[in-house]
Amino acid sequence: MSDTLAVDATQAPAISPAWAAVGAMTLGVFGLVTAEFLPASLLTPMAADLGITEGAAGQAVTATALVAMAASLLVSAATQRIDRRNLMVAFSIMLVISNLIVAFAPNLPLLILGRVLLGLALGGFWAMSAALTMRLVPEAMIPRALSILFSGVSAATIFAAPVGSYLGYLFGWRAVFLLAAALGVVTIIAQIMTLPRMAPTGTAGLRTLADVLRRPGVALGMSAAMLAFAGHFAVFTYIRPFLETVTGIGINALSGILLGFGLANFVGTLAAGPLIERSLKAALLGVPLLMTALGVALVTLPADPMVHTMLFALWGFAFGGVPVAWSTWLTRAVPDQTETAGGLLVASVQLAISVGAAGGGAILAIDGVTGTFAAACLLLVVAALIVLFGVRTTSSGGRATALH
Repeated sequence: MSDTLAVDATQAPAISPAWAAVGAMTLGVFGLVTAEFLPASLLTPMAADLGITEGAAGQAVTATALVAMAASLLVSAATQRIDRRNLMVAFSIMLVISNLIVAFAPNLPLLILGRVLLGLALGGFWAMSAALTMRLVPEAMIPRALSILFSGVSAATIFAAPVGSYLGYLFGWRAVFLLAAALGVVTIIAQIMTLPRMAPTGTAGLRTLADVLRRPGVALGMSAAMLAFAGHFAVFTYIRPFLETVTGIGINALSGILLGFGLANFVGTLAAGPLIERSLKAALLGVPLLMTALGVALVTLPADPMVHTMLFALWGFAFGGVPVAWSTWLTRAVPDQTETAGGLLVASVQLAISVGAAGGGAILAIDGVTGTFAAACLLLVVAALIVLFGVRTTSSGGRATALH
């Protein structure tokens, strides 16, 4: 492979937006996240068919998350000589193989093996996604491209739970994973047809992780991002007990509210791009403050189903901007090491999910679900304060462009 040169954007030729390639990346996101979420809606029939407990079957989710966190940190260093186009296709191939292993798994060990393979693909893809997306469009269009990319997450959230459980009821859980494998095949074809060759940029040793964290403002920004995600997942994980115990609704209304939450999140993700193009600082600061206000309203206003439905929909809409805003910040804060920084951000988010869910559960046992929501609001306020006083949103250097 030829050596890679990193040149300043002022010297690099202008590029045309490769929206078809962004669409292929979005398909990859949709397929990976759908596969990640499917066990949550199919856990009971999976456990019954394999002759294991639901708790044991749930370890399929844990295995994916743990491997994804490790893969996100190591993928840039482990693949530093591989063309990024080939790497994205390889991750999609791993997605297909993972779903096929799970679909035909006769026992728990093979089920876990398939989910471990998914974790490798998921962590690797997420670590690279922002870095590669910024190379597919002009710099001014990066927020819009990232909002399209992350809309794949929102679409998967809407699709995986209701559609997965319904199709599992009609055709069996194994057929659902076969359908997910077929989706992966479509993704592979789209990526082969649209993604350009993209040589690795920057250096990618394990020391690079520490070097990136030592850059001014990076560790602080990662901390704020982790707090914002932890605040969200402390609420999102315990929406159901809140709605059942505080709002007092039944299962049909619960399903409707969760669907509304997912749809609003999809719209919010797409709307975030144009907002961030105008002011990244306003997005990073305004979104956690809006979520804080919504959280306070949830725990202080009278328990009314219509009010809570609206508040949770607004929460979903607001959170749509969080991953887009922090990924955009990453491309500006570390423009020459976005792959390594992307791995750090993904690892921070995975840790935030664990902290938000586990910490929220601990508070739930002591002070109830309103105490959990109040603690989430505190995390969001701290994130906003860090953004206000310590996070830079202007580029710290020229945009790196790979030349062959």
